[in-house]
Amino acid sequence: MAERESRGAEHPAGGTAADGRAIRVLLVDDHQVVRRGLRTFLEVQDDIEVVGEAGDGDEGVARAEELRPDVVLMDVRMPGTDGIEALRKLRALDNTAKVLIVTSFTEQRTVVPALRAGASGYVYKDVDPDALAAAIRSVHAGHVLLQPEVAGALLAQDEPGGGQGRGTSLTEREREVLGLIADGRSNREIARALVLSEKTVKTHVSNILMKLDLADRTQAALWAVRHGLSG
Repeated sequence: MAERESRGAEHPAGGTAADGRAIRVLLVDDHQVVRRGLRTFLEVQDDIEVVGEAGDGDEGVARAEELRPDVVLMDVRMPGTDGIEALRKLRALDNTAKVLIVTSFTEQRTVVPALRAGASGYVYKDVDPDALAAAIRSVHAGHVLLQPEVAGALLAQDEPGGGQGRGTSLTEREREVLGLIADGRSNREIARALVLSEKTVKTHVSNILMKLDLADRTQAALWAVRHGLSG
């Protein structure tokens, strides 16, 4: 596996990262059989490279810091440090990897705290392989994977960072950007839709997060859904 990991950053073809690399993925799951199955499928994708594995949350955090993957596929239920706590640790370390939570339908209640902690989305453990690859590509591109049933659960709770009053400080352009974030658009797609540069969109996103006192674009998307700004 070490040989496989050492060449991960040099994967040449089909990548969707900014520099043309394949999407670098770290697998964090306490079941070796699950990790092996995920690796077997993902390694046949031209634009996805599995750069490492971890068997629990703490090891996952350490490997994410060491390998700096683009996307972490994180199980929720693990002995010791679970997936949500590991996610919080990654965010405290300012690790920029997108985290895709893996959960079961019966663990759906864990999705809300995972999104609150900064996950970019989630997939169920019985996800179709092609849908899994699409989800990895989607969060890597900057999308937020927010399915209707989870949006409903979030809308039933008090959102972090204050209520509707904070939204009055947003400019009309910032409200447009926020609505597109809620629709799952990446910065590049927002730039195209509004005929702006990506740098300008990034500035708007930063201003939105500051004004609404939110941690990341996932929380921004949830705020927008709650207050009717999504399409």
